[in-house]
Amino acid sequence: MSIDLSQFHQVFFEESFEGLDIMESELLDLSPDSVDAETVNTIFRAAHSIKGGAGTFGFMSVSEFTHVVETLLDEIRSGKRALIQTHVDLFLQSVDCLRAILTSLKDKEAPEPGRSAELKTEFEAILAAQPDQVVETEVKDDDVVTPDGHGVAGVSGWRVHFVPARDMLQTGNEPFRMFRELAALVPEGQFTVVADSQAIPEFTAMNPELCYLRWTLTLAGAVAREDIETVFEWVADDCQIDYQPLAECALTDDTVEVEHSDGVQDSPPNLSPNGIQADTHHNSRHNEATGTATAVTVTDMATTADLTVVSNAVAAAVTLPTGAADKPAPVKATKTSKTAKSTDQSSIRVSIDKVDSLINMVGELVITQSMLGQLGQDFDMNRLARLQEGLSQLEQNTRELQESVMKIRMMPISFVFSRFPRLVRDLGNQLGKKVNLVMLGENTELDKTVMEKIGDPLVHLVRNSLDHGLEVTAKRLEAGKNEGGTITLNAFHQGGNIVIEVRDDGAGLDEDRILQKAKERGLVAANAELTAEEIHQLIFLPGFSTADIVSDISGRGVGMDVVRRNINELNGTIDVKSQQGKGSTFVIRLPLTLAILDGQLVEVCKQTYIFPLVSIVESIQLQKQTLNNITGSQPVMKLRDEYIPIICLDQVFNLRPPGEYPDEAMLVVVEGDNEKIGIVVDDLLGQQQVVIKSLEQNYQKVGGVSGATILGDGTVALIIDISGVGKKMDGRTSTSGAEAAA
Repeated sequence: MSIDLSQFHQVFFEESFEGLDIMESELLDLSPDSVDAETVNTIFRAAHSIKGGAGTFGFMSVSEFTHVVETLLDEIRSGKRALIQTHVDLFLQSVDCLRAILTSLKDKEAPEPGRSAELKTEFEAILAAQPDQVVETEVKDDDVVTPDGHGVAGVSGWRVHFVPARDMLQTGNEPFRMFRELAALVPEGQFTVVADSQAIPEFTAMNPELCYLRWTLTLAGAVAREDIETVFEWVADDCQIDYQPLAECALTDDTVEVEHSDGVQDSPPNLSPNGIQADTHHNSRHNEATGTATAVTVTDMATTADLTVVSNAVAAAVTLPTGAADKPAPVKATKTSKTAKSTDQSSIRVSIDKVDSLINMVGELVITQSMLGQLGQDFDMNRLARLQEGLSQLEQNTRELQESVMKIRMMPISFVFSRFPRLVRDLGNQLGKKVNLVMLGENTELDKTVMEKIGDPLVHLVRNSLDHGLEVTAKRLEAGKNEGGTITLNAFHQGGNIVIEVRDDGAGLDEDRILQKAKERGLVAANAELTAEEIHQLIFLPGFSTADIVSDISGRGVGMDVVRRNINELNGTIDVKSQQGKGSTFVIRLPLTLAILDGQLVEVCKQTYIFPLVSIVESIQLQKQTLNNITGSQPVMKLRDEYIPIICLDQVFNLRPPGEYPDEAMLVVVEGDNEKIGIVVDDLLGQQQVVIKSLEQNYQKVGGVSGATILGDGTVALIIDISGVGKKMDGRTSTSGAEAAA
């Protein structure tokens, strides 16, 4: 019976993507002028972990590509080769390539080999070139054993006694991969494996998921112990691994003997470069039934053909899925693979503190439930006070449990911010601009679903700040600014929302140019006079762009309208603050979670509806005499210094004949799509948190409704989509202050 390694694939992909993020972050901090050894080691460890995991699961396209990346990193960290900027750029490109390959494998699609082959060729060319800095190890005393195993007899190499933990195979670790990596450390034909099979039980008592073998490994050649330990780092804590330089063996005998854990010693197998073969000259291969050792010489383990040639003793203990060690056959992008992609389960890593808090809350809830259960037995009015106390405790426990569960979905926004150092670096180089990125509030938490959907809008805003906001160095110096521009990302909590700011110290919005372009494109009337705030909002109109040249960065008139639409879909808002010559700030306000909503309950024709509290500006008593039909059938009302269109919610859902207003109606002023509208309702009922249920999944999409919830009395209340309500009214036109006053 073989172990189904596919059950561990999701964890592998998650850890690999995290490793790539670590590599990218550390590479951006890596400077050829002052190389930090710990930074290089961190990058190396991340690459090695990805390589090791990929080899374990048979993703050889990842393992083989990462091997050349790891090799160059190893030469740099050991001082054999000096780091230059070309290396950093190539490492960053390899991160992108690995991310693309892993994404394809995760989606069960065949990765494109072209880019990885090109990069691999570049790495191999660098490795083939003469290192410009070589650190030599000099043996000063014949009695000293150097890190590569050199000693008195001139013999170099190591003997490793490897006694694995009995359950090693169950953890996803298998010896084939480790032996293959060890073989790559020494010249061809200089690596041997001797398997001790004495611990294998009778067939009827054998558990195929346990490992009964132990091995003696011989690496003949100049190899550092640290490199060997790196291969075993995944199992070092659970297995017994002893290292002995071959030079020390030579001190005791002219021939290098293989000593087994049971005290039996054999002569070493022949180290001839004739592939993987048994050494019959030294009689190392015996009958497995006698419990004696089996020796093989492993050469060129990097090739997939050799992986099938192993001793029977090893094959008896390690059973891999068919073809696991070979390159996986390309998976065609069929309907089956797409289905697998759509049903792929994402996961969240949760700190143990949050889990402990949740368990404590459940414990309190169980205690309260037990108390209420006892009160329910033979209940009489004398127990009413205790019942009320128990219900109050139940309400408190439920609220705390809800908060604990919601915290599990909360993640720091640094997961989104982490992509921008690379983006700013690459785009700044492309545009020839010096840019400094400042990130604040990285530990501010928000819901995982919100975080996944806010990433693309933030990318648009940062790219816009780089391309349109920041000036080139010459213009900045002329304006008396620093030659390098600054983009600041800031996140903080404000009330029940999270606020994200994208700020730059560039030229600011050119209001005259924006208005001129909007008139040229027919987005506003030719004689329109707009305030500064209204001009700022023009950049969010579909098709608007001030770029004269279309490039791969900007100029196509898409982006900012997508930003506003995506943020509106999250029940959020976006505002712009700009001062010409000083810079611009985009302010995004979002709910902390999409699962629970702070809502205002309203009544219309004896039906209950819910407005998102974040969208409400104010609520006032409706004065019918203040209404005017300035633009035909669309009533507007002057509220202080601006005109706002009026919508009756009962007419939106055809609950009452048009033109009828209830006595003492209320007007709820809300803001959607960056404009204010007034919605007429019968009455305000109160505020409460509601759990959002998808109407589209349970029924169908309804215009003007973003979801539904179940109230305490069991009735269903619709949650109003503020932007959708405005669009649902046929013939409604947006009225600016200037147009209303005309």
